[in-house]
Amino acid sequence: MNLVIVESPTKSSTIKNYLGSSYKVVASKGHVRDLPKSSLGIDIEDNFSAHYINIRGKGDLIKELKKEAKKADKVFLAPDPDREGEAISWHLVAALDIPASKIRRITFNEVTKNAVKEAIKHPREINMDLVNAQQARRILDRLVGYKLSPLLWKNIKSGLSAGRVQSVVTRIIVEREEEIRAFIPKEYWTIDAELLTSKDKPLVAHYFGEAKNGKKVEITNGDDARKIVSDVSGHEFKAAEVKKSTKLRAPAPPFTTSTLQQEASRKLNFQTQKTMKVAQELYEGINLGAENGGVQGLITYMRTDSLRISAEAQAAAKDYIIEKFGEKYYPKTTRVYKSKANAQDAHEAIRPSGMNLEPAKVKKYLTFDQYRLYKLIWDRFVASQMQSAEIAVVNCDFECEGHLFRAAGNTVKFPGFLSIYEESTDEPGESGNAKSKLPAVSEGEMLRCSETTPAQHFTEAPSRYTEASLVKLLEEKGIGRPSTYNTIITIVLTRGYVNREGKSLVPTPLGEITTKLMKDSFPDIVDYAYTAQMEEKLDSIETGKASLNQILSDFYKDFSKELDNAEKAITPGDYQLPVEETDLVCDLCGAKMIVKNGRFGKFAACPNYPKCKNTKQLSAPKKEKAEAEKKEPELAPFKCEECGSDMVVRSGRYGDFYACVNYPKCKFTKPKETTVVAKCPKCGGDVLQRRGRNKSIFYSCSNYPECDYSSWDMPTNEKCPECGEILYRKKTKDALVCKACDYQKKD
Repeated sequence: MNLVIVESPTKSSTIKNYLGSSYKVVASKGHVRDLPKSSLGIDIEDNFSAHYINIRGKGDLIKELKKEAKKADKVFLAPDPDREGEAISWHLVAALDIPASKIRRITFNEVTKNAVKEAIKHPREINMDLVNAQQARRILDRLVGYKLSPLLWKNIKSGLSAGRVQSVVTRIIVEREEEIRAFIPKEYWTIDAELLTSKDKPLVAHYFGEAKNGKKVEITNGDDARKIVSDVSGHEFKAAEVKKSTKLRAPAPPFTTSTLQQEASRKLNFQTQKTMKVAQELYEGINLGAENGGVQGLITYMRTDSLRISAEAQAAAKDYIIEKFGEKYYPKTTRVYKSKANAQDAHEAIRPSGMNLEPAKVKKYLTFDQYRLYKLIWDRFVASQMQSAEIAVVNCDFECEGHLFRAAGNTVKFPGFLSIYEESTDEPGESGNAKSKLPAVSEGEMLRCSETTPAQHFTEAPSRYTEASLVKLLEEKGIGRPSTYNTIITIVLTRGYVNREGKSLVPTPLGEITTKLMKDSFPDIVDYAYTAQMEEKLDSIETGKASLNQILSDFYKDFSKELDNAEKAITPGDYQLPVEETDLVCDLCGAKMIVKNGRFGKFAACPNYPKCKNTKQLSAPKKEKAEAEKKEPELAPFKCEECGSDMVVRSGRYGDFYACVNYPKCKFTKPKETTVVAKCPKCGGDVLQRRGRNKSIFYSCSNYPECDYSSWDMPTNEKCPECGEILYRKKTKDALVCKACDYQKKD
């Protein structure tokens, strides 16, 4: 018997269908070992050696995996094909005590039968360069987090956490906000002339500048604009030059992780976290029914910055395009896209795993979000292999009384890849297939002007970053890697450094004051170029060109000096969060009271503390609150079916229900509809919110007693990204937590 260990239970169920009875497939549910949470876990003096421990809550799983590994002839380690997956494989060997003779590391870029079987045929050893690259990132982040956080607690606010890349990302968002605040709008004017050709066909020409030299002129005030309008009023416009040309527009390359995140944000309104979650589901496998081969992975691995496409995928795309659109829609030579210089080329670009599963064909087996993202990936890949579009472009210059006006139009002569897909952008007016067609105009033709319209405008401040534009910037600057963008953005949001307003990312006062401290005392940590160089150093460990110990040593030598200097230089009060004022006035000194956080929550305090120690509650005392909450019983929207009296809401052992007001004379009752909170992890039924005998809320399956699932914590439909189990919302924590491992996701 052979054992195959993958990361997620979903992937394990998919792969089970591909391998015979001589293979057992199990899931590690993410990492099984990590650095301890209660201590640094790094011995700096001993070449930064890491002390790893088994993750709390995974003891039973490790015991079970160890037993299976002991029985197996061979152990195929099949976590994801990246640094993190390589590190998980390495940790599994240590935690399960797998003998070297049994170890077989396998990777596959797509979860399909052929890919998995080929991987089994060609196992390899664990790549320690990849493992060390992952360890270096983990140790760097631990050093920064554990050494910096106490400094933030002491000088800004208790409970804060610092991070190497998250601090840079917060700085980017803070500095954009500072640009917006400092922006001074400038006035400018535009003039549109509505012209009529000799055949009375309308077109609009825009003021450009001086006719004599073709120089562009900016109109900065209304007087200049009105003078130009006065000059041309009542005069004909001469078509001085008409240029016609045909331009070829090439398709965008297939998706990488970052471009998928950007485009899913623009086109589907997905946050990066949602994009990666849905992409993971498509990669790991969906049950597409017996007619489509059962459980299938629909896309290739979704964490990649490579633009490479396999020859087999290119050939399949060619056949599909010719059959679907015709031969003229396929280019004379196969399209090959060049990846960035620092791209990790181990994987292909993100593409469909097979051209036989069109989105429309499998739509009924996918959720709405899965279908939309799959179609986006499908369309982008197919378009990337198609013929360029041919665009007919017309540019006309019109002269009138020494002033130059311009009009432009274009039409699609041959759609090519535009038949299926067009890339969008973050800039308004840049995306979209322009189809405005100018009427026929001959050089020297005189056109009548029906109206000239001046319009006042003001320059606008730079836009706040969205997740899409932030990911684009991070990629351009080399900050982080595609696999980390989602985690970075999630961290700065959950830790309160940044808020999301609509699609925009806005720094909080906490984010701004923390960034100020970091820029003052740790300029290297928040320096864009330095962070990008560190990513390159991590890449050099992966390629075997640098050692883990050397890079960590070089980093810590400078970092420890900055840390010592900051401890000496920063004094209490240097970095204070702005206070939140209330409408309450202090009874003792008349000052406007401010909000403070205490052991039992927020309260109002006098700003003149310690001279004045007056405080007030911001909420009513428990007794008053209980009195305020007393109210008449909730009436049902119907009458008692037995006696015709009112029905009211009552609470019972199994939740709220309707009862007759004449109880106990009339004992008629009726169940009250209960809130559905999630799908049952045991049977797939609805999990309902119920109320117990002591009015405490609990959650249980609607199929009780056939299904006995129940929980005091509210289950959700979200899966843990580390182990694949469901996440719960605990009553005592403002977070989603996984009961199988230590993963937490703060609200």
